[in-house]
Amino acid sequence: MSRIGKNPVSIPSGVEVQLADGVMTAKGKLGELQLSVDENVDVTVEDNEITVRPIGDSKRARQMWGTTRSLVDNLVVGVSEGFDVKLEVQGVGYRADVQGKNLVLALGYSHPIEYPIPEGITITAERPQNNYIVTISGANKQRVGQVAAEIRAFRKPEPYKGKGVRYLGEYVRRKEGKKK
Repeated sequence: MSRIGKNPVSIPSGVEVQLADGVMTAKGKLGELQLSVDENVDVTVEDNEITVRPIGDSKRARQMWGTTRSLVDNLVVGVSEGFDVKLEVQGVGYRADVQGKNLVLALGYSHPIEYPIPEGITITAERPQNNYIVTISGANKQRVGQVAAEIRAFRKPEPYKGKGVRYLGEYVRRKEGKKK
């Protein structure tokens, strides 16, 4: 029995959820998202709650039970509250700035990196202390995480000086340098 799948998803006020032809649509203050529901699970919407149940006792139905429930929950939370990921740009001369529809990063290369901001995603860059904090937010959890991973991949944190782009709060294991 799925511990995640058996819990119903509550629908907050201000969110409309519709299910038609295997496609769930959620509308909220942050936009509209769609999810195609797997045919091995049964999704019902009633009394401001969404319940997910497996159809049959096959392995695939049990696998998709908890997965579908998590995807439905991400759909509802995304249109009502949204998701955000914070990245920390750390290093001497490393900078992050939003210019128009691009995120401009100076990460120690010979040229600045211009990352076009995808539609549905908002990016802000601020400098509270020594490091720049880049906040990526949006309604779709998968897209927010993917954009954060792409930005981090431009310069992953290195273990000797700790410079690079890291998730806020990420621990980077430090190594000792060369000895004489």
